[in-house]
Amino acid sequence: MEQKRKIIPPIYFLLSLIAMTALHYWLPIARLVPAPWSYCGAVLVIVGVIMSAAASSSFRRAGTPVIPFERSTVLVTSGYYRWTRNPMYLGLVLTLVGAAVLFGTLGAFLPLPVFMWIIQTQFVAGEERFLEEIFGEQYLAYKRQVRRWL
Repeated sequence: MEQKRKIIPPIYFLLSLIAMTALHYWLPIARLVPAPWSYCGAVLVIVGVIMSAAASSSFRRAGTPVIPFERSTVLVTSGYYRWTRNPMYLGLVLTLVGAAVLFGTLGAFLPLPVFMWIIQTQFVAGEERFLEEIFGEQYLAYKRQVRRWL
């Protein structure tokens, strides 16, 4: 079932960030988070970047590919993977939420559900099937113990 994706999640992340920025400036719609509260978004951006980077680093340390749908060699269950099965994706979502909060306008929040839908349908669902095929009961047990997102 090895599928090669031409567009990987970080590209969707960057496209979402560009869309958020454009919508903030060209179609702000309404201010949802006024300053100074909007600066709290910086915390979410930092947490999201750290989470994604640490989760990616866990894969590298384990010697298994980070790129979606490349054949995994190890089931990583430590670090952030103890609490969520998708910390890299969750980190990207937190970073986008943080950016939207920093912008503070409704327009900046609009790409978020689209990004989450793409990640869920184009990556997470298939990766879970792929991991079940590779690791069988080991992955199913992990899946029963750890939530998909939070």
